[in-house]
Amino acid sequence: MSDRRPRAAWRRHPEPPLEPESAPRATDRPSVVQATLYRDGRRVSSPATLADTFRQLREHPDGMAWIGLQRPTEAELHSLAAEFDLHELAVEDALEAHQRPKLERYGDTLFVVLRAARYLDAQEEVEFGELHIFVGPDFLITVRHGAAPDLSTVRRRMEEDPDLLALGPEAVLYAILDAVVDGYAPVVAGVQNDIDEIETEVFGGDPAVSRRIYELSREMVEFQRATRPLVGMLHGLMAGFAKYGTDEELQRYLRDVADHVTHTSERVDGFRQALTDILTVNATLVTQQQNAEMRALAEAGFEQNEEIKKISAWAAILFAPTLVGTIYGMNFDSMPELHWTGGYPFAIGLMGLVCTGLYVIFKRRDWL
Repeated sequence: MSDRRPRAAWRRHPEPPLEPESAPRATDRPSVVQATLYRDGRRVSSPATLADTFRQLREHPDGMAWIGLQRPTEAELHSLAAEFDLHELAVEDALEAHQRPKLERYGDTLFVVLRAARYLDAQEEVEFGELHIFVGPDFLITVRHGAAPDLSTVRRRMEEDPDLLALGPEAVLYAILDAVVDGYAPVVAGVQNDIDEIETEVFGGDPAVSRRIYELSREMVEFQRATRPLVGMLHGLMAGFAKYGTDEELQRYLRDVADHVTHTSERVDGFRQALTDILTVNATLVTQQQNAEMRALAEAGFEQNEEIKKISAWAAILFAPTLVGTIYGMNFDSMPELHWTGGYPFAIGLMGLVCTGLYVIFKRRDWL
């Protein structure tokens, strides 16, 4: 990629005809965030439209164009594809978005997909953005889908270092990679803080913590998908250092980015494992709490049953003399023992005997 050739030597498509003045031009839409032309690492101009950018780049074949787009229209991307000979598959990916991080080479053009991330403190959430980058011999095109990353800081940083910017589009690509990877650091810190809070909530018995664990676990799956492929992508770039004659300064740049990516990827893997363990612990604690509640309910039911047995036993004991008294209280002249002198003491004794017998029986059965 460091082999800078004149545009006429590598373009396969003829120059597009100029659009009529009356026709609405897609290049004037606000999706063109910024288009800048550089020469020898210094800004030459900032064209207002893509058409002006194409024209000025043709007038200065030794320059470099850096075009930034955000959610571009199909017409804009097709205009860029016709001018810079972008592969149709890469253009289709840039239009549809929702791509996995990857690096593909189409002739002299590199197509890179990155997933940027930022931590939202207020919502305690991780927001992901998607960035598509076309890197050619004398141009670099960024297509953003989402708020992250903020490439204005990358542009200012590169313009403050003309010697680095003079190394061409490849240097800008590495600077963007570095910015995306550096943007992972606040996310890692925010997630670490969330995990610490979740551990406190788990052992504090917060019933809403399960949902928070689940939502953060899903974000870590997305974070893993954003960081893990970067390791292989950067190693692939480093493997082409000798083949494409990459500048030694850029080689050091990329190795540093690769180290940060590896560290971040390992942290994300650790977060996901930690959340899995926390979820298991939380499930165990919830089960123990439910078992304790069931045990308490069972004990309360047992105590209630014991009280019912006591009440039932005393009710039976008290019912026995009532039954005897009821029988002897019937007004029949021919009833046995009705006119017997010992009938009353006998009835009282029978009541006492029955009550005593029932008391002994219930006592032996631990009802009393």
